[in-house]
Amino acid sequence: MESKKGKGRQKIPMKKIEKQDDRYVTFSKRRSGLYKKASELVKECDVDIGMMFFSPTGNPFAFFHPTVDAVVSRFQNPDLKLSESTQLVAAQARNRVNGLQSGLDELDLREDIAIANKNVYDKVLETTQKSKWESIEQLNAEELTKFEAWLNVTRFNLQNRLNQLENGASSSFGY
Repeated sequence: MESKKGKGRQKIPMKKIEKQDDRYVTFSKRRSGLYKKASELVKECDVDIGMMFFSPTGNPFAFFHPTVDAVVSRFQNPDLKLSESTQLVAAQARNRVNGLQSGLDELDLREDIAIANKNVYDKVLETTQKSKWESIEQLNAEELTKFEAWLNVTRFNLQNRLNQLENGASSSFGY
């Protein structure tokens, strides 16, 4: 049988998107991607970064790290040392971003754990909703042996209880 080959990832031609709704959606997605890339640059390379742009509807958007003043000052005069207050504000901004990132990482981990717990719970719920006889087919050899032993013990206990009831009933009727 001949395998079907897909087109894979294709290059999108760089031209203006004609449909207004598509242009808005693309801007929103690309803006998020730019923010993410800028944030990664800050985190991985410890750089100062600034970007400003306007949406197709005219709304302004900006991303600066650590602060607007620090980025603009360094852009205007790269050799100029930042003032102590600007350095302090920049350090506080970096610390706040690092703290927020740590909190976000912890929340992501908690979300992953919650999703895993939900999946396990759903599977347990699904298994308990099936009849016991349907789930026997899913048991491996060791589990099947344990189940068989449990059935034997249960049968023995039921037989004993039945005998007790029969003996108790026959002695109370004078047989």
